[in-house]
Order: sequence, then C-alpha cells, then structure tokens
Amino acid sequence: MRRLTPALALAVFALFFAGCSTPQSRIEQNRAAYDQFPAEVQAKIRSGQVDVGYTPEMVAIALGEPTRKATRKTEAGDAEVWIYHNNSPQFSFGFGMAGGGRHTAVGGAVDVTTGGYDPEEAIRVEFRGGKVSAVDYRKK
Repeated sequence: MRRLTPALALAVFALFFAGCSTPQSRIEQNRAAYDQFPAEVQAKIRSGQVDVGYTPEMVAIALGEPTRKATRKTEAGDAEVWIYHNNSPQFSFGFGMAGGGRHTAVGGAVDVTTGGYDPEEAIRVEFRGGKVSAVDYRKK
C-alpha cells in the first residue's frame, strides 16, 4: 500500500484551499457588473458584507452561492431566503489502537473538511421584489 508523502499531502491541501471562493475572486469574475455598483456598495462587497436594497447579483459577489435557498411565506407575500453556513475548515484528530493474538496495531489520522452537516447558520438574506429586504447575522 502506498502512503501519502508529507509533500504530496501539503500540495493537495494547498490546491484545495486555492479553489476557495473569496469576495476578491468573485469581484474579478464579475468585474463588469462590480464596476457599475456605487462606491459604498463596492466597499461593502469587498469586505464580504451585504445590505438592504442589494440585488441577488450583489449578494452573490459579496457572499458567494448560498448553502441553501428557501421560500418564506408571510401575509406580506413570498420571500426568497438565502442561507449561508460557516464553511470554514474544521480540523479533527483521531487515534486508535487494537490488539489481537500476537499482533498489535496503532494508527492516527488528521482530517480537514469544509463539507458535511453544519448546523451553524452564519447569515440569512431575505429577498422581496428582487432586492434584499432583510439580513440576519448570527450572534457569536
């Protein structure tokens, strides 16, 4: 069985995180639209923030694609809700030991993940009539 060398593991780790989307990378991908936004909107988008009145395009550039989307029904009508989870890397370490007969085995592992179930909502953005009508930030 081949083992993953430390250099190869580091290269895989670097490639994984190089593909992570940031406000700056999304701005570069949407430069023409971003350049049309008012200066105060551009400043907020650069810092990964959104505000009431923003369009879905502005929110997508600032925050990226939502973790999930939902529809909220109220007396005032339907609203589209974009839900963002904290998808920062989560690290874990495991260690195991087993024995049987005349044999003993010891092992360990380190894991990095940005997927899986994360019940920690970070931001909810609500749209009514094609514009942000509410932004909820989770208190830390």
